[in-house]
Amino acid sequence: MNDPIANLLGNWSAELNIYTVLLRVSISVVLSALIGWERSIKRHSAGLRTFILVCMSTTLAIMIELYLSTHFSVQMFLLSGASIIAIAIIAANSVIFSSRNQMKGLTTSIALWSTGILGLAIGSGLYTLTLICFVALMVCIIVMPAWEVYLKNRSNHFEVHLELTDHRYLKDFVSTIRKLGLIIDDIEMNPAYAKSGLSVYSIAISISNEQLRKYKTHDEIIKALATLKYVYHIEEITL
Repeated sequence: MNDPIANLLGNWSAELNIYTVLLRVSISVVLSALIGWERSIKRHSAGLRTFILVCMSTTLAIMIELYLSTHFSVQMFLLSGASIIAIAIIAANSVIFSSRNQMKGLTTSIALWSTGILGLAIGSGLYTLTLICFVALMVCIIVMPAWEVYLKNRSNHFEVHLELTDHRYLKDFVSTIRKLGLIIDDIEMNPAYAKSGLSVYSIAISISNEQLRKYKTHDEIIKALATLKYVYHIEEITL
């Protein structure tokens, strides 16, 4: 496959030499730093250095394998495969569940894994593919969240973290929910708050009322429920 950017740079950019090594490592650092910077400013655990190290390691792995395949006819791409698997394991272990049953760090973990694959493309000299994938990745993590929030806020199903001042008020809360035209799909008590003096639940809710479905968002429904005197705190659980 002819790479348009490689064609513009010249034949040297498609080969593996000291200049392409410097070029590919530089591209790896710059692009991964931009992704890491976006994660850092949003206060995610994996930041600038983590993304740079991940991308550089996969870029280095694929360049080593390209060198071995060219000079020693080694066709087994073990380093790149092992590096992606290692990144996937690290990313999976960075996802945590909070005491409110919220999943934290999932997007950052996937972005970390994607950056590793981006490093493989850079190290392979696929400059155009790298640019396209980098832009797509940045759109996903910068532009898409706002659209995702809008869609979730308009969906017919959502889950809330509910804190009641006393467990006896759960029956009253359920009655209020039903009067509003909502259906409770599931209620789960949260044991993490057992000694807090509060009764804490994770509640899955569906919107059954047609008018409510059209004109009310999750935020508006939750704000209305928060005004109940026995509700200490309520918020939507987001992934």
